Amino acid sequence: MVTMPRVVIGAPASGHGKTTVATGLLAAFARRGLPVAPFKVGPDYIDPGYHALAAGRPGRNLDSVLVGEDLIGPLFAHGSQGASLAVIEGVMGLYDGRTGAGETGSTAQVAGLLEAPVILVVDAAAQGRSIAALVHGFRSFGSVRMAGVILNRVGSDRHEAILREACEEVGTPVLGALRRADAVAAPSRHLGLVPAAERRAEARESVDALAALIESSVDLAEVMAIARSAPPLDAEPWSPVAADPAPGRPVVALAGGPAFSFAYAETAELLAGAGASVVTVDPLRDEALPEGTRGLVVGGGFPEVYASELSANEPLRKSVAALAASGGSIAAECAGLLWLCHTLDGAPMCGVIDAEAAMTPTLTLGYRDAVALTDSPLAPAGTRVTGHEFHRTTVHPRSGLLLSPAGGAAWAWRGADPEGFATASIHASYLHLHWAGNPGFASRLVTAL
Repeated sequence: MVTMPRVVIGAPASGHGKTTVATGLLAAFARRGLPVAPFKVGPDYIDPGYHALAAGRPGRNLDSVLVGEDLIGPLFAHGSQGASLAVIEGVMGLYDGRTGAGETGSTAQVAGLLEAPVILVVDAAAQGRSIAALVHGFRSFGSVRMAGVILNRVGSDRHEAILREACEEVGTPVLGALRRADAVAAPSRHLGLVPAAERRAEARESVDALAALIESSVDLAEVMAIARSAPPLDAEPWSPVAADPAPGRPVVALAGGPAFSFAYAETAELLAGAGASVVTVDPLRDEALPEGTRGLVVGGGFPEVYASELSANEPLRKSVAALAASGGSIAAECAGLLWLCHTLDGAPMCGVIDAEAAMTPTLTLGYRDAVALTDSPLAPAGTRVTGHEFHRTTVHPRSGLLLSPAGGAAWAWRGADPEGFATASIHASYLHLHWAGNPGFASRLVTAL
């Protein structure tokens, strides 16, 4: 059983201020010396980066589509160890999940699985008494326990009074009100907010400003009381330790830094649990892979933003190519796929994959149910997974030939051509995967080293 005060921060839709409130709450409680554990519903990588700055510990994801609903409780128990409060930021609108799958993947589903009370953040800029209908509708639609509301973008004292009175009519307490002029902005670009890893000093300032904003606008004592009302959760902490870790502690380099900031915390934990010595490498700074590297894992990020810098780091590009040529195991997804290509927007990359990558105005986004087409360091052919695509780039083999099961494609899924590149030692694909939902990935990669 897990006895952990916890609260879910939801909203009627994206853009209402969930990240502002969740990050501010984490930072405000942390400033009071309270150990806080941050979580994000869904496959988002950027919000957990700001959560980690606020909390001083890794931001983690709870995605029932990627890992299955049975792992939500154990992953929560694992990530909240040592904390006194858990704050879980929702995804999109409270009841929005995977398209066509009902509640699956939604904030409401995760709140239910964790038996956690929900605080609804509502952008009230263009609302008066009508907010009562909205709040009542969200509270009565599903089975979540909505414990209160935080109002965002409130215009004046009079506006706040109208909103509070309306919420009281439907029996929902208002826990705080943020004024329109109090907004703390973070810069955005083609895939959303700029990750905290790319603007560390400015992001720290933003998080501190959010803490001050929440402290002055929200009843923290009442939020804590709501969190403490969550019942004990029947879950045992998830463990990343493999049943039979590989001997010898082979070195696996894990790409990080501003260009490759998209990674789930559990990936490094699983690699270490499988027996690897995990060492971070920053492709913008480091000119060689760590000494003794036998494997390389490259997650997502924004290599297209740093193409010139990545290209200029020729020593590291050659080091990666040499690892591939020697048969070292390499697993790369999305941004990592681009970096392994021959070029990215014309700039030379590592050349491990004989393909060219380029930016495109088209956004590719969504969950994918995929099957492995080729044996690779991650999985044997026939393995079924659920992953997530999120990119504005394309990759084309330089030969001009289409990818196919016979030509070493990584994955296939319904409604799309075969995707990615796979060999006995290399796996590179657009598909983001949560390795906690596929624990054999880490063991297979490390055992092969």
